[in-house]
Amino acid sequence: MDDHPGPPTLRVFVALAPPDDAKDELARALEPAYAAYPRLRWNRIEDWHITLAFLGELPATAVPPLRTVLAGRAASHPALRLALRGGGHFDERLLWSGIGGDLEGLHVLAADVRALVRSCGIEFAERPLRPHLTLARARRDDTVSVPPAAAGLAGFAGRPWRAERLHLVGSNTGRGPGPIRYRDIEAWPFGTAVRAGGDSAPATT
Repeated sequence: MDDHPGPPTLRVFVALAPPDDAKDELARALEPAYAAYPRLRWNRIEDWHITLAFLGELPATAVPPLRTVLAGRAASHPALRLALRGGGHFDERLLWSGIGGDLEGLHVLAADVRALVRSCGIEFAERPLRPHLTLARARRDDTVSVPPAAAGLAGFAGRPWRAERLHLVGSNTGRGPGPIRYRDIEAWPFGTAVRAGGDSAPATT
């Protein structure tokens, strides 16, 4: 008998993750903002990700079929060449870094992933893909920190990198008063070749 059963539901999304050197490069560029805006709720660097499909709260039994279809899609999909570029905000509340590089390939991958999820009978809110890396959120009483922090990233241009793996990620949102934490449920390598035409000039969202 399992004395430590897993949770009956998981908060799940499918994502890409920048490599450590790309994240370290962005973290160095953020050092002035870390110092100037300490009240922002900064995401941990190890939790930075590019969401392709946010699936919300799912029963744990929905995860095994997802593993099967996503593993197959990753194996047949070429790697993408991407970069972190600039910065911006949503509604003056959420600070993000933009994504550059093969945005066409990124949109194709996201559409494929979403179709595969639906093929498993999983319903989720269909939101337009706006590729970004969430960095921080403002506290309720802070309406002034995010826009200048975003402006400070306007000139950031990170080095290109290859997205090597497709990640199925779970979070502990709603499971206590502490900060959000993410963990890989599983991750699968892409095909080895970079997508043809995937070295286009990076552009922010």
